[in-house]
Amino acid sequence: MLGTMRLVKDAVEDGEVDKAMGYIDKIKYPKLLLKPVRSAYFMLQSSLNMANNDLDKAEDNIRKSLNTKSSLTGDMRGTNLMQLGFVQLRKGNAKEARLTLVQAIKAGIPDKEGLAGVYLQLCSMEVQRSQNRVGKEYFRKAKALNPRSKEIVEQIKIMEKNIARIPG
Repeated sequence: MLGTMRLVKDAVEDGEVDKAMGYIDKIKYPKLLLKPVRSAYFMLQSSLNMANNDLDKAEDNIRKSLNTKSSLTGDMRGTNLMQLGFVQLRKGNAKEARLTLVQAIKAGIPDKEGLAGVYLQLCSMEVQRSQNRVGKEYFRKAKALNPRSKEIVEQIKIMEKNIARIPG
């Protein structure tokens, strides 16, 4: 009912992707896992698929995670939608990705780093669509979260330089 998910989680935290994939492969019947664990299984599977650039499988697994109905994973819906949006974006489906990322915000993304990343991505997408006011509003929301992540802070600095030149 729990499988080797604890070992997978530890391997992922240690940055040992190959080891995590080995543990995940040992789970033969994911439908027998408890619902919250099953949802986490499919989400981790999706993350590992993204790391291996298998975007179709990643999207399939994240949709399976979304379809796992559990009251314990209620706060995971926003995170799942965020990951699905990023998968769609990498696949080149910008229109779908934008809608999914907006849904993720509405569903609630628990950590401010992830939320800031989504706002920055939406800002970039809106500016590309010539929706400068909307893009600037997303940028303000991302900046207001005061993220601490090095990558997000760097993206905010770069975006700040570019957004100042945009009319609207």
